[in-house]
Amino acid sequence: MAPEAEKIQKSEEQWREELTPDQYRVLREAGTERAFTGELWDVHDQGVYRCAGCGAELFSSDAKFDSGTGWPSFIAPAEDEAVETARDWKMVIPRTEVRCSRCGGHLGHVFNDGPRPTGKRYCINSCALELDRES
Repeated sequence: MAPEAEKIQKSEEQWREELTPDQYRVLREAGTERAFTGELWDVHDQGVYRCAGCGAELFSSDAKFDSGTGWPSFIAPAEDEAVETARDWKMVIPRTEVRCSRCGGHLGHVFNDGPRPTGKRYCINSCALELDRES
């Protein structure tokens, strides 16, 4: 996503109309889908992972790896500007939340236990993503 891309702002009513109940719970209410239940956690197709809320390009399939956690995991976003991070204090141990920088949708969390070269594990909810498969 280009840094100059316009931010998406919609009312909660608009989001509810456009998203599935699961997508709304995750993207707009910072929910989490259960491990090993999402459609994309074990997909290995080539393509671009986009935000299910606004279509912004978030991750490349080249950055995806099997973390064994039951959620799609990536070593890095497609572009640094594609996502924003913030501290999440909802659990006993603080985590780093990952949001789409274009629409502000909650995607998941990033941890410092990923593989090289980044050492990062972007642990993302399947329902927050749409895979644009390569032909």
